[in-house]
Amino acid sequence: MVRVKSRYLLCEVNVPDRSRLLLLDDRAIVATVKAAVARTHGDYGAALCSVGFSVKYLNAHTGIVFLRFPKRCYKLLWSALPFITSVETRGQKIPCFLNCLHVGGTIRTCQKFLIQYNKQQLHRMLPKCKNKEEEQQVRKAILDCSLIGGNEEAFEDEFQSEEDEEEGPDSI
Repeated sequence: MVRVKSRYLLCEVNVPDRSRLLLLDDRAIVATVKAAVARTHGDYGAALCSVGFSVKYLNAHTGIVFLRFPKRCYKLLWSALPFITSVETRGQKIPCFLNCLHVGGTIRTCQKFLIQYNKQQLHRMLPKCKNKEEEQQVRKAILDCSLIGGNEEAFEDEFQSEEDEEEGPDSI
């Protein structure tokens, strides 16, 4: 018995209007990606990627998509992604592009990468907070995705050390 090897592509769907993300569904993403592969690589690419290709996860709120496809054709699919300019779903054409964040051999590695990526994004958002309430919400979100068991003291120590590093010798 031979195991079928797959690759998982973690992508982010970027749209100008975030409310339009809720219109996305997995069938529309599959059809759009297959059409892009067919346009760029012809019948050979379309046939190669049509077997075993699927959307394993789609979060319409964040725009995160996990694409699963056979290992032998991941380069074809990956090279076709920049040619996607819109997704047609429910009779509407949503202008967007797919930003490839990570290619992994398992869903688990993609999930680990996604957790780290979200943590980095939240740390980038923290200095841009306008008031204390917003800052507390971002800190809570960082705490939820980075700590197991709610060890808030460790988070505060980590956050303080990051602030000290940012200040550095230039700020004195």
